[in-house]
Amino acid sequence: MIQSAFGLLGLMVVAWLFSEDKKNVSVRNILTGIGLQLTIAGLMLKVPAFSNAMLYLNHAVDALQEATTAGTSFIFGYIGGGPLPFAETSPGASWTLAFRALPLILVVSALSALLFYWRIIPVVVRAFSIVLQKTMNIGGALGLGVASNIFVGMVEAPIIISPYVNRMTRSELMTLMISGMATISGTVLVLYASILTPVLPGAIGHILTASIISAPAAILISRLMVPENTEISEDDKLNISYPASSSMDAIVRGTSDGVSLLINVVALLLVLVALVALANQILGFLPDAFGEPLTLQRILGFIMWPIVWLMGIPAGEAFTASSLMGTKTILNEFLAYLQLAGLPAGTLSPRSTMIMTYAMCGFANLGSLGILIGGMITLAPSRKAEIVELGARSVIGGTLATCMTGAIVGILY
Repeated sequence: MIQSAFGLLGLMVVAWLFSEDKKNVSVRNILTGIGLQLTIAGLMLKVPAFSNAMLYLNHAVDALQEATTAGTSFIFGYIGGGPLPFAETSPGASWTLAFRALPLILVVSALSALLFYWRIIPVVVRAFSIVLQKTMNIGGALGLGVASNIFVGMVEAPIIISPYVNRMTRSELMTLMISGMATISGTVLVLYASILTPVLPGAIGHILTASIISAPAAILISRLMVPENTEISEDDKLNISYPASSSMDAIVRGTSDGVSLLINVVALLLVLVALVALANQILGFLPDAFGEPLTLQRILGFIMWPIVWLMGIPAGEAFTASSLMGTKTILNEFLAYLQLAGLPAGTLSPRSTMIMTYAMCGFANLGSLGILIGGMITLAPSRKAEIVELGARSVIGGTLATCMTGAIVGILY
């Protein structure tokens, strides 16, 4: 607990070192941000009513997985989860990522579109937006953008407030970008939960909680890195809608969007795994370090070691955790979660597993940087130079925000 509390302070100092205006940082924003994170985490993790509600979400995940398996087994047969026509000699040998896990993206994408069309998600987003506006002193457009990032992707959230992006202040622009990097979309949230459930009971509740806690953390970090020194933008006529003419149209549109996302995820995973393997082969020509061959994961582990220690990971487990964090930052969080789920039993303690689950719950990686910059420039072409300039710093800010979330959990766990 003390280590995590010290780390929380240390992570904010790191963000302050990247600040454009170190003298005008708002102490009020810092205290409010920490207070809001602790309040949300305390309610979700310590209050039975909230923690039980999170547990009920696991039943929803199970239902979605069963529904997806019904579809995949119908289309792909036994490789999609149907009855095996042969005896499985090794438990789990018939399970395939492409035909069992990833199709969940399609189902969740279609369901999300339907819930948007039925105005269910917009009501929830609006509630989060109001809380962020009142507590963190941000404008209506930015509050809606940050709240939307909890449920949709880093490009989809700015689209919801697209008329206002072009005239946001520099600090608001940075906050919007960091919030996209510090959270994940609902489409992949369920997928990550299904991967982590064997090693973390109640994974869906924890991942959703992580994304919620990281929203105020993103605002705090962004205000440390780019303090607000102009009048915030206020817009009362904000609206959230989904461009569909009927429920079936929403399902079709959502499925179509899911196909694009699925193809991108599959292609990116294939390429990244291949590139990591290639890099490790090249590093294999170098002399061993500390008795073991150099790999990309080991190098990244050395770099990220102090960060994970600051979150509260014990020194004996910090190298394993830092390797996961490095994989998440350089490659993506999906590969990092797969590695976390595949660790031998006892490699990380339950507390460290919990901290890393929260700390890795965000899109802050180099692959996402190109997606974010491309999407933001499309929405605000006149701010292109500024968006590109803030891009790399948004990855740093998003990483620090999720690490703060990990430290918050370390304090309370």
